[in-house]
Amino acid sequence: MKVRFKYGIRTYSGTLDEMVYGSYRKHRLCIGRVYVIPVLTEQNALLGAIGKNLAKIYGEADGGYVQDLGVYARRNEANTPYSQLVPTRYAIFIKMMFAWQESDPEFVDLSAVTIEDIVTHEAPVISVKDAIDAGLLRKVVRYDELDSEIG
Repeated sequence: MKVRFKYGIRTYSGTLDEMVYGSYRKHRLCIGRVYVIPVLTEQNALLGAIGKNLAKIYGEADGGYVQDLGVYARRNEANTPYSQLVPTRYAIFIKMMFAWQESDPEFVDLSAVTIEDIVTHEAPVISVKDAIDAGLLRKVVRYDELDSEIG
């Protein structure tokens, strides 16, 4: 339904008082609907487990590895369109891990993989340089310097 606000407020985006509001047409139209709690599915549970596991791996990763991800993020700014935000080092880590899973779906289970698995099997995500060489991340200038290992 179309919504009109008082006090000169033209549009609003977000959730308020069990309603969801959206701003459209360059902030000239506001549409509201009743907020419905989404039904949780197996896919939600799987993505949640993957997210928790990857956050744990990132938190336990070697400081040099995390620093290399940050350097890569700054150098990767040239590959990012001006209209988009530059990905953070954590976002690049997540992208790299999902690209690894796509490259070897039978072996890689992101909800259960550990740093020890990555190091033992010499996975392509063991360092940023190896991930770039494997095609999991785009090349950046002087990427061969980013060779700190994850664990």
